[in-house]
Amino acid sequence: MSDDRPDSTPPRHPAPTPGHRPGPPAGPEWSRQPPPGAAGPRRDGGPRSWPGRHSGSLLTGVTALLLLAFVGVVGGAVLVSMPSARGRPVVFPTFGPPSGAPPTSPTPAATSAAPPRASGPFDGTPAAGFPQGQAGIVLPAAKRTGPFTEKQVAAALAKVRKVLVTARLDRQFMTGDDAEPLVRQFARDARAGMRKAFASDTFAAYATRLAPGARLTADQPRVQGRISYRATKDDDGIRILAVTTNFVWSYAFRTSSTVPGDALVVVHDTVVWSVPHPDDVESSSTGLWIEDANAYAANVDCAAYDKGLLDLGHQSFDGPDGPNLDAVFDPAATLDLPDTC
Repeated sequence: MSDDRPDSTPPRHPAPTPGHRPGPPAGPEWSRQPPPGAAGPRRDGGPRSWPGRHSGSLLTGVTALLLLAFVGVVGGAVLVSMPSARGRPVVFPTFGPPSGAPPTSPTPAATSAAPPRASGPFDGTPAAGFPQGQAGIVLPAAKRTGPFTEKQVAAALAKVRKVLVTARLDRQFMTGDDAEPLVRQFARDARAGMRKAFASDTFAAYATRLAPGARLTADQPRVQGRISYRATKDDDGIRILAVTTNFVWSYAFRTSSTVPGDALVVVHDTVVWSVPHPDDVESSSTGLWIEDANAYAANVDCAAYDKGLLDLGHQSFDGPDGPNLDAVFDPAATLDLPDTC
């Protein structure tokens, strides 16, 4: 299990308490928008950054940091999580949907009989019934939520979907070295931290990069999951639309094996994306931020995944020490699965 959290929060309205709060950074750092008639500066002469952990001038913005809080390998897969900050949305437990989220479609039960030879990479696995590629990313209906209008909610959901497509499905992005196609989709103040994440191995919680030499088949990844959203506030009263995504991504790699599941690397991630209200933050902080993320990968090459990269490893489904096949493919299942590395 590994924890990765881009510490990135838009700058906001000046708050009465100045300076940095104690403890490691954990969450978006956005520049607050001063209310009409407000004086604006802190007692120490600078603008207040949310949540007050990384302050900077409004000219330069606040540096967004992705903190790798905890790294490990779980079940031939990696769980990438970002610690939440007090008062901000937290990713819901991966062993159950959040309150109000629609139930997922039941995952096909695994048979106890000897599996037939697979003619396709997804045959004989629950992913055989999953939608292909972008068809698996279905947005909920956009409705007015708290201070966010229906149009604002729809725009936020569209941003999240576009990021998911780039981060998890775009082959040019997954096989290339340029992270900018994804980074540019985030708020300007968040981008510096995103770039730092891609310069290390801390991006695997929310993005797929293939290891050198890894070869996918022509098959589109199979995708199943859900998206929910809610209005909330941070400790300083910044209004936030928090969008939670919980998806299983099944990638087919080239292999000579015909055993069902042997060709698949499965990634299960849960991510909370934050969109601050535009009236509460500076223009450089409007847009998309990452609040929290967790990811688990099964059947993965452990050495590659230690670097945040994806490649096919040894078969690890349903073995004596491996994770249950249904659990690996179930978006509602826990990410705390057996370690097979």
